[in-house]
Amino acid sequence: MLSCDVPLTTVFLDAGGVLVTPNWRRVSAALAAHGVLVTADALGAADPLARRDIDLGLGSAASDQQRGWGYFNLVLEHCGVPLSPATGAALEELHFYHAEHNLWETVPDGVPDALDRLRAMGLKLVVVSNANGKLKVLFARLDLARRFDVMIDSAEEGVEKPDPRIFELALERSGARREETLHVGDLYYVDVEGARGVGLQAVLLDTADLYGGFNCRRIRTLGELPELIASF
Repeated sequence: MLSCDVPLTTVFLDAGGVLVTPNWRRVSAALAAHGVLVTADALGAADPLARRDIDLGLGSAASDQQRGWGYFNLVLEHCGVPLSPATGAALEELHFYHAEHNLWETVPDGVPDALDRLRAMGLKLVVVSNANGKLKVLFARLDLARRFDVMIDSAEEGVEKPDPRIFELALERSGARREETLHVGDLYYVDVEGARGVGLQAVLLDTADLYGGFNCRRIRTLGELPELIASF
């Protein structure tokens, strides 16, 4: 549960799955070029199911590399698309694109507005992401960078969530106090338990309502976060 004993001053936010999502139109087009037909909407609907599979199947012991590109195979499986040399070739092309530009280049509706509302509340905003070294360039391209005080990219730092060191690094660079900091992420074992492990409060972004039995506060959209914080 969230505590209202100490006012919040800082919000940490995960990037992928919270602030940005894969460009499913690009993924759909790459698959179609190899004869695999699946719509961007179907891929997007399968996304939270695949993330939950990874979260619960591998848990906090998994590295981001282990979670990695297998996530897209899970998305395809949830879409009823059999894995094949064609899907493998398409995903390999997308992997090259991701390595250069970052494929998580879609900003969900309402995210910029929610961030602006949080900043208007006087909160310091920090990105804490298991990323590929392209986070800052990506966020500049998407006009998100200016909304954050600090951005932590695990590939640049050599440590990733749920390792407590990345949260400690974010606290140090932002000048935040742990008892005044809330972390928002989309994976229970990586984000919620990782944040709690260093004394932060945590909220799970559960867009598809898949974590009903878990001991954590949940929101369905980032747009709900300002109201949640204001209710403390």
